[in-house]
Amino acid sequence: MTPDWGTLPRMLRDQAAHHPDATVIAEGGTRVTLPELRAKATEIARGLIALGVEPGDRVAMWGLNSAYWVAHAFGIWDSGAVIVPLSSRFKGIEAAQLIEKTGAKVLIIGEGPTAVPLAELLPPLPGLRHTIVPPASELRALAARVSAREAEDRALAVGPGDLCEIMSTSGTTGTPKGVMLDHAQVLRGYWDWSEIVTLNEDDRYPVIAPFSHGFGLNAGLIACVMRRATMVPIPIFTPDALMSLISAERVTILAGPPTLFHRILDELDRGPWDVSSLRVAICGAAAVPATLITRLVERVGLERMINAYGLMEGTVVSMTRAGDPIDVVANTTGRPVPGIEVKIVDDDGKEVATGERGEILQRGYGVMRGYWNEPARTAEAVDAGGWLHTGDVGVLDEQGNLAIVDRKKELYIVNGFNVSPAEVESLLLREGSLAQAAVVGVPDPASGEAGVAYVVPRPGASVDPGGLIAWARANMSNYKVPKRVVVVDALPVNVNGKIDKLALRDRAKQAPGE
Repeated sequence: MTPDWGTLPRMLRDQAAHHPDATVIAEGGTRVTLPELRAKATEIARGLIALGVEPGDRVAMWGLNSAYWVAHAFGIWDSGAVIVPLSSRFKGIEAAQLIEKTGAKVLIIGEGPTAVPLAELLPPLPGLRHTIVPPASELRALAARVSAREAEDRALAVGPGDLCEIMSTSGTTGTPKGVMLDHAQVLRGYWDWSEIVTLNEDDRYPVIAPFSHGFGLNAGLIACVMRRATMVPIPIFTPDALMSLISAERVTILAGPPTLFHRILDELDRGPWDVSSLRVAICGAAAVPATLITRLVERVGLERMINAYGLMEGTVVSMTRAGDPIDVVANTTGRPVPGIEVKIVDDDGKEVATGERGEILQRGYGVMRGYWNEPARTAEAVDAGGWLHTGDVGVLDEQGNLAIVDRKKELYIVNGFNVSPAEVESLLLREGSLAQAAVVGVPDPASGEAGVAYVVPRPGASVDPGGLIAWARANMSNYKVPKRVVVVDALPVNVNGKIDKLALRDRAKQAPGE
C-alpha cells in the first residue's frame, strides 16, 4: 500500500522529518541525507519562484546524473513546476526541439559528457527566459527574495493530479512526443516497483540509467528517496569500472541489460572480485538466458533476478515475483503489477486466446495523462475505454505471465534506448546533401540492435558515408547515430508507394558488409 503522500514534495518532507539520518545520495566522498536534500530543494525552489516560475510551468533539466541533478529535480517539484528532462546525449537541435515543444521557461544545466559546456550547444531560443549553469549560484542569490513560508506554501499546494514530469519518448512520426505523468501515478507505480524489488534503506543502488530516462528518474532517483536507499548517481557508465564500483560502494541492487550481468561473470572468471554485496538484479523486458540466471545465483549469491516490462506512456506494467521459476524470469516479464490490466488483441482489436501473439494493451492508473499538446496523437494511443495501445507484441501464458516477442512499431533499441527511425531520418535530412533517407534497425551483437541508413543524394550532390556518420555524431545523441550508411540511387517502395522498410531490413541483414 503506497503511503498517503500524494505528491513528491510531501513525500520528501515526510521522509526527511521521520528519518533525519538516512543517506540518500553517495557521490564520491560526498554524502547527502534526507534533511540536506530537502533544504537544498527548498533553496532551489525559492530561486525558481524569484525567477517567476509559476505552478504548472515547465522547467527543463539537462546534464549527467549527479547529486546536483537530484537536488534541482526536487527543487523544481517544490516550486510547483513540471520537470522536462533532456538527455545528456542530446545535441543542440534535439534539446531545442523539446524545450520549444513544452514551452519551458527555464533551463537548468548540469555537467555534460564532454569538455564543451552544454550551454554552448544550444541555439538561441526566444521563448526560453533563463538558463542556469553550474554551480547555479544565481538561484542561491535569488532565493533570498522569497520567504521560506512562501516556498513552503507553494510546495504544499501541489496536488496529486498535477503533472510532475514530461518525458521525451521516441515516436514513429519524426519528432519526439512529451509524455505527461502526474505525482500520484509516479509515486504509486514506483512504490509498488520498489516493493517487488525489496528496495530498502540498507541498499546501495548505482543509478546507471540516465535521470532523463523514465527508468533512471522514476525507478532510480525517486525510488531511492521513497525507500531511503542510497543512490549512487553514475554520470557516464563504463563496463570497465563496473567491478570496482560494486566492490568499493558495496552495491546491493543492480539494474541493466543482460550484457551487464554477463560482464560480471566474465570478470569473475578473470579475477577474484568481491561482489558478495549484490543481492538483487533487474533486467528490463529482455530475454535473459536461463543459464545466466543460474550462474548469477550460484556464483554471486543473488537473492533474486527480476525481469520487468514498462514503457514511458504506461509506467510499470508487469514484473516477475519472488519464487518464480528460472524459466519464467528468463522468458517472460512476469504478471501485471497491482492496479494494472493487460490484454492481448489481434489487428481487429479482438482479444486473442492464451498463448497467441498480439498487440499488448494496458489499462489502469499507470497510463499517461496524454502527450503534451497533442490530443490527436493521445487519442491514437489511448482508446475510449482507457486502454493504452503499446505497439509491442506479446503473449500471455496460462499463469498470466507476459512475454514480449516483437514490436509493432518501427522502433528499435540500441543499448536500452528506443530509437525512432523517423526521427533519425528527419535529423539526417538537415545535413543538406540528402534527398531521401530511410533508417532501419538490425540485430547487433554489441548493442542489441543498430541503425542502418539508406540515403539518396540530392541532384548534383555526393554523399560520403563516413562524413555523414561524423555529421550525425556531432548533431544527434550517440545511440541514434547509424552504425552504417549505404548510398543508393533510389529507395524501394511497396504497392502503396511507401518506402518498403521490410525490404530494406532484409537487405541490411543479408548484406552487413555493404
